[in-house]
Amino acid sequence: MTDQEEKKKGLSTFAKYSSISFQMLAIIGVFAFIGYKIDEYRGSKTRIITALFSLIGVGAAMYQVVKQLNKK
Repeated sequence: MTDQEEKKKGLSTFAKYSSISFQMLAIIGVFAFIGYKIDEYRGSKTRIITALFSLIGVGAAMYQVVKQLNKK
């Protein structure tokens, strides 16, 4: 493999993993926002639903990462 091909492959790998991290951020953010809005609607002083939805978002993001990394 030439030096040019190795650079191209490295850049492709970098882009793949960068996109995965942005997807994780988006998934967790959306779930946290939904939880925040539910807590806001309920008028609760403790943000328990926000925390719960954030954890669900982390789980969903991790599932998505594992699914993408196992895909060839």
